[in-house]
Amino acid sequence: MDGRDIGTTIFPNADVKIYLDASAEERAKRRYKQDIEAGMNITYEEVLNEIKKRDISETQRKISPLRQAEDAIYIDSSNLTIEEVVNRVIDIIQEKKKI
Repeated sequence: MDGRDIGTTIFPNADVKIYLDASAEERAKRRYKQDIEAGMNITYEEVLNEIKKRDISETQRKISPLRQAEDAIYIDSSNLTIEEVVNRVIDIIQEKKKI
């Protein structure tokens, strides 16, 4: 399950928590590619600015702000493929099962 407050508010006692992240620039690159493929007329800079504004809004809101749970495992996907992310998540889950 994913979401902004899943590990901190919705399922604070989950056995495995992963905080999946990527740099604003990488997220903008990914979103820009999707938008262009969808036929939207937007610039990379516009997408990047929207993402940066959203990040500020979500991390600074009063109710359930976006933050990494203390016991979550951080994965930066900026330089990873989808397959690499999936493999890391599977490895983390398998390692937790051993404990």
